[in-house]
Amino acid sequence: MNDSLLAERGSAGLKSAPDTREGEGATPRLARRPPPLGESILDAIGNTPLVELRKIVRNRGLEGRILGKLEYLNPGSSKKDRVALEVIRRARADGRLQPGQAVVEVTSGNTGTGLAIVCAAYGHPFIAVMSKGNTVERARQMAALGAEVVLVDQAAGGLSGQVSGCDLERVEQTAFELVAERGAFRPYQFESQDNCLAHETQTGPEIWEQAQGQVDAFAMISGTCGTYTGVMRYLRRMNPSVRGYMIEPARAAVLAGACADGARHKIQGTGYARRDLPLFDRTLVTELVQIDDAEAEEMARALAVEEGIFAGISTGANLSVALRLLAGPEKGNTIVIIACDSGLKYLSTDLYP
Repeated sequence: MNDSLLAERGSAGLKSAPDTREGEGATPRLARRPPPLGESILDAIGNTPLVELRKIVRNRGLEGRILGKLEYLNPGSSKKDRVALEVIRRARADGRLQPGQAVVEVTSGNTGTGLAIVCAAYGHPFIAVMSKGNTVERARQMAALGAEVVLVDQAAGGLSGQVSGCDLERVEQTAFELVAERGAFRPYQFESQDNCLAHETQTGPEIWEQAQGQVDAFAMISGTCGTYTGVMRYLRRMNPSVRGYMIEPARAAVLAGACADGARHKIQGTGYARRDLPLFDRTLVTELVQIDDAEAEEMARALAVEEGIFAGISTGANLSVALRLLAGPEKGNTIVIIACDSGLKYLSTDLYP
C-alpha cells in the first residue's frame, strides 16, 4: 500500500470516523489523548478515570450523582499501588531503604501487589505476609510478580474469605520476625503518613480536577484509613463544606463505638476492629456509616451488570452507602466513591458465583 493511500485512509478513518462503540455519556474516543510514553510501569500508576454512575442512580429513581474513581485500573488492580509507590519512593529518598534491601509488609493482598510491582521496578526483594483468610488470587498475583508470599494460619475458628483482628495479630507477629531475620525495611502502611500523602497529593487532586470542583460528599470504607484521610484532607482544603462518610463493616464498627461481633465479615482489607488506627482523623468525618456483607455483595454485582464496572466487595460497600445517602441527606448532590480493586481478586469467593 503506497504512502498516499495510507495517508488517505488515516485522514478518512483515524482522524474523522465516528466511534460507534461509545456508550451512553461517553467522551468521543478521538477527543481523548493517550498518556505519554512511560519510563517504566511506575508511570502507569495513578491518573485513573472518574466516571459518573448514571444507570445505577437512574434505575433506582434517585436524584443526584455518584462519581466512581476507577482505582482498580491501576497496574496492580487496586488503589494501593499509589501507596506502595509513595512509601518506597520516600524511603529510598531519605535513606530508610537502601539499594537492594528487602521489603516486608503485612497485606490483605492489594498493598502487597502494589509493593511487588514497585519493588520489582526498583530492584528490591519483597516478602508479603498475608492471612490464609484472604483470597488465593491475591497470593498468586503477588507470587507471579516475583514476591515471596508467606501465608499465616488463621486464629481458631477462622473462616476462609474472612480476616479478623485476631488473624491480623498473627500476621503482624510473623512480619515482625521476618523484618528482624531479613534485615528488611517495613513500610508500616497502618501507621505511615506516606499512605495518606499518596491520596492527598494524587487521588484527591485528580478527583477535584476531574469533577471540576463539583463534589459535595465523599464516601469510603475504612481499612488503614489512608485513602479516606488523604482524599478528605484535600477536598476539605478546596471546599471546607465537603462532607465525609466513613464506612465500617457492621460486624466490626468499632470506630462508631460498637462491640465487634467477632469482627468476622467478608469485606476484605477493611474493618479489622482496631480502635487505634493512627491514620483515622475524626475531624474529617461527618458521619460513620455501617454496611453488612449482603448489601455490599449485592451492589458490587449490580455495578458489574448495570455499569460494566467489575470491582470488589469494598466497592460494593462504598456504592451501597452512596445510594443510601442520595435517598436521604445527600439527595440531589454529587457523591464521590472509590472503586477500590478488581472483581478478578474475588473469583474464588461467592461474590461472583
